Amino acid sequence: MSPDRPRLTAAAHGFLALDRTATLTTLRPDGTPHVAPVRFTYDAATGLARVTTRAATRKARNVSAGGPAARVALCQADGFRWITLEGRASVTSDPVRLAEAVRRYTARYGAAPPGPPDLTVIEITVDRLLSLNA
Repeated sequence: MSPDRPRLTAAAHGFLALDRTATLTTLRPDGTPHVAPVRFTYDAATGLARVTTRAATRKARNVSAGGPAARVALCQADGFRWITLEGRASVTSDPVRLAEAVRRYTARYGAAPPGPPDLTVIEITVDRLLSLNA
């Protein structure tokens, strides 16, 4: 594990494994926040969170417009427990990376994500973790 990658407690790992929806916050080109409900996966070994989405969605367009400096926040909450994963994000439609995102999504949620022709994945390299009671 990289020294700059946030470390998760066993409780946090368990919480992130729950079948929950999260919110993804991206920044529009004018700097205002865009918040969207999403399903996601998190790989603690690599520090990579993945969100599958259509290429034309506002969240994907916001990340693409931000270039390599694009930062996002992904927050999963359940009552007074929550975890926010922050980091740099990028959008890719690379078939290998997309297949890995779909595989992980299916394992977490028990069904594959919708499969439109423009399915893509937002990959978030997590470098900050905030949490409460998780």
